[in-house]
Amino acid sequence: MKLISLNRWFNQKKESVLLFDSIAAANEIALMLDGEWDGCNGVVVANCDEIAVDTAAKLSEARWCYQGAEKAVLVQLKTDELLRRYAIGERIFINANLRCAQLASTKLSQINLSYAQLTMAEVSQTDLTQANLAQADLTQANLRGVDLSQAQLTGANLNQANLAQANLRGANLVKANLTQVNLTNADLTGANLALADLTGVNFHSCNLSGVNLAGAKLIETELAYAKQC
Repeated sequence: MKLISLNRWFNQKKESVLLFDSIAAANEIALMLDGEWDGCNGVVVANCDEIAVDTAAKLSEARWCYQGAEKAVLVQLKTDELLRRYAIGERIFINANLRCAQLASTKLSQINLSYAQLTMAEVSQTDLTQANLAQADLTQANLRGVDLSQAQLTGANLNQANLAQANLRGANLVKANLTQVNLTNADLTGANLALADLTGVNFHSCNLSGVNLAGAKLIETELAYAKQC
């Protein structure tokens, strides 16, 4: 009896997060599959029946994949559209395609851009306080002077990004990729950089007071020029 119970426990299907290449389709398919729509292009289902998902996707003329296995690429979200929707109260833009977006000097506090594509985006001087950028791709993005205080950046890819003079006070950067990032004059007071990849980071005049660097990768990184008072 115990063995049967254990087998049943191990064979239970966990919740699945499905990504579609259309926000409208995700909303429709969530209803078809009795799932939970995330407000963007994701649907959470308790038990994933791939045949049912394929059928629903064909009816909605959409493509899909599992979150984590792949990322469904959405049509480019225009800056004006993002700002319009943000202005009327929308905050969830999970997995948004904002490659090369021009978002300098805008106010986007508490926005949810987790899993978003922001490669080479212009985000300098932008207010992203308490924003959710977990797992977002910010490769080579210009984040000079950005306000990311109390932001969630767990697992984010910031490879070669410019974060000079950025405010990262209390930001969560656990397991983030910051290889070759410019953090000159940035403020990381109380930030969490545990297990982050800090290979080749420029910490010149960067404030590291109270920073958690447990398990962080510090190869070719100069901490001597940082402020740690």
